[in-house]
Amino acid sequence: MIPVCEPVLLGNEIKYVLDALETGWISSAGKYIPAFEKAFTKYCGIKHGIAVTNGTVALHLALVALGISKGDEVIIPDFNGIYGAFALSYTGAMPVFVDAEPETWNIDTTKIEEKITKKTKAIMVVHIYGHPCDIKPIWKVAKKYDLKIIEDAAEVHGAEITYKSDGEFITKKTGSLGDIAIFSFYANKIISTGEGGMVVTDNDEIAEKCKYYKNLCFPLKGERSYIHNDIGFNYRMSNIHAAIGLAQVEMADKYVKMRRYNHLLYRKYLEGVPGILLQPEKEWAKNVYWMNGIIVDHKKFGLSRDELMIELRKNGIDSRLFFTGMHRQPALQKYGCECTGNYPVSDWLAENGLYLPSGSGITKNDIEFVCNNIIKFYV
Repeated sequence: MIPVCEPVLLGNEIKYVLDALETGWISSAGKYIPAFEKAFTKYCGIKHGIAVTNGTVALHLALVALGISKGDEVIIPDFNGIYGAFALSYTGAMPVFVDAEPETWNIDTTKIEEKITKKTKAIMVVHIYGHPCDIKPIWKVAKKYDLKIIEDAAEVHGAEITYKSDGEFITKKTGSLGDIAIFSFYANKIISTGEGGMVVTDNDEIAEKCKYYKNLCFPLKGERSYIHNDIGFNYRMSNIHAAIGLAQVEMADKYVKMRRYNHLLYRKYLEGVPGILLQPEKEWAKNVYWMNGIIVDHKKFGLSRDELMIELRKNGIDSRLFFTGMHRQPALQKYGCECTGNYPVSDWLAENGLYLPSGSGITKNDIEFVCNNIIKFYV
C-alpha cells in the first residue's frame, strides 16, 4: 500500500533525541524547546513562538490569549477541518461559517463582510491543503471592523504570499499574516514532531499570555509558588518532541521543495485528464502542496470520487476524503451553530474531492503508478 502520507526524517532527529535522552531532559524543560521555538519563528519571520502539544490546543491557546470568550463570534471557513470550531467551542464562543471559493478552495473573501455582527471579534484564516488565502481583502475587512486575524497555518509550513505595498513587492510567509497564528506538527505535516504545535506572534503581550496560560498559569517571573490566579492549561511540549522539531526545521526548505516537486509530477501526469481538477497556484502565492488534492467530476471522468477511491485501494493506493463542511457537522449543530445556510462550494468540494499520496518522500515511480491507475479508470 502506498500510504497517503509518511513523515520524512532526513536530518539530525536521532542525534538530537539521543542527546535529550542521554542528558535526561525528556519532559517540558531542556535546551531543544527554546532552540526549536527560535529556529521556527526565524523561519517564519516572526518574533515569538510558543511550542505546545498539538495544533488544536495551539488554536485554543491563541483564542484565550486574544480574550475570545462566551458570547463572541469568530468567522471561519466552512470548508475546513473541525479543529478550529472545536477550539472555539472550548472558549464558549460561536463559529460563524463562510463558504469556500472554487479555485483555491480557501475562504471566499467576498462573503466575509456579510457575516460580521456586533458580536464578531475575529476572523480565523485557514490556508487549505498548502495554498495560502488571499489575505489582502481580509486585512481590509479586519481593519474596517477592528477585528483580530487568527491564522490557522497548520498545513502550510513555508507557504508564501507576495503583494505590492507602496510600489514595492513584499513576500511574507504564512504565519506572519495576522495578529496570531498556529501551526501543527502532526506526523503528516511538512515539518513534523510526531505530535506537536506552535503559536506564533509578533505581539509581546499576546506571547506572554500564551506562555502563561500554556503552563497552568504559573507565574512567568520570580519564584514558583503554587498559588494560581487564573485557570490554565497543561499544553507543554516535551524536549524530545522539540528535538525532532529542531532537526525538521533545519531541513524545512528541502522538504518544501520535495512537496512542490511531487506536485509538479502529479500535474504533469494528470493535467488534461478529463474530469480531474488539481489545486492551482495563484500568481501571488507559493503553494507548498501539503496534500495533492483533486476534484473528480463524475460526468467527465466516468467514475465518482468514491468509486475511484475504491479502485485505488484495490490497487494498493491509499487516499483520503476532503473535509466535510462545518454546516454538516452534527457536533456543531448540537453546540448551537447556525448551520442552515447554503454552502454550495463547500458541499461540492466535500462530495467530489480526495487527496492522493503526498508525503515528502514519495518516489517518482510511486507517483507515476498512482497517476497511471487514475488514468486507466477514465472511461
